[in-house]
Amino acid sequence: MHTIEAKNLCKTFTISEAQRRSQDLPDRKKVAVDDISFTAHSGEIFGLLGPNGAGKTTTMRMLATLIKPDSGDVLYDGVNIKDKPIEIKSRFAFLTTDLQLDKKSNANDMFDYFAGLHHVPKEEVAARKQALFETFDIGPFADQKISKLSQGQRQKVSLVISVIHDPDFIIFDEPTNGLDIIASREVRDFILRMKKEGKCIILSTHLFDLVEKICDRAAMIVDGKIVVNDTLTNLMNGKSLEDSFYEIYQQYKKQ
Repeated sequence: MHTIEAKNLCKTFTISEAQRRSQDLPDRKKVAVDDISFTAHSGEIFGLLGPNGAGKTTTMRMLATLIKPDSGDVLYDGVNIKDKPIEIKSRFAFLTTDLQLDKKSNANDMFDYFAGLHHVPKEEVAARKQALFETFDIGPFADQKISKLSQGQRQKVSLVISVIHDPDFIIFDEPTNGLDIIASREVRDFILRMKKEGKCIILSTHLFDLVEKICDRAAMIVDGKIVVNDTLTNLMNGKSLEDSFYEIYQQYKKQ
């Protein structure tokens, strides 16, 4: 059983004076994540749901070691990532809309390059490329420069590259961003397939229907705080997830 555990994560940023005024804050310190804790297990999909600016992406970046928390810890299978960062990084995939691809390269060359970085055995690279390219229909544009691809096509390439090493842990921040209906369905089915393979998956999104369709449990983040963390059945309580979230959000704002 694989687990990702966030323990009391906190992160504060210094913002510009213009941002301070627009957000009506007393000073330039912005609390992005405020004492967040949760645990995700293998064989399930754990969703982080919240409005823009709630702290989802900051949380995901701390899980992926892109930024350091001011306080708190991230544990993979009980091991603090601070203690074994290189070993743990080799075991997870991180996909974010901020991932920048080499615009002069193409999907074929980038796949081979990242396969080498992740030490994928040479005898496995071709088969893995074929399987992933077929899953996301990358073949027709595999040799085109990244600069010539649409946003959705680039997102597909980014996703394939992120899981090139068959990781145990999947951290996806808005994985269907920029994708059309068909491509979004392909990504959804792929995530469900990884769940069946026993991967430990954390998904951050603002899309209620995506969470309803694939997540087993979810936490709702508002103003950098987790206001509820439960199974989808309990969260929805016989209503749509959107209606339940709005009720919880309104109750939180009244406090």
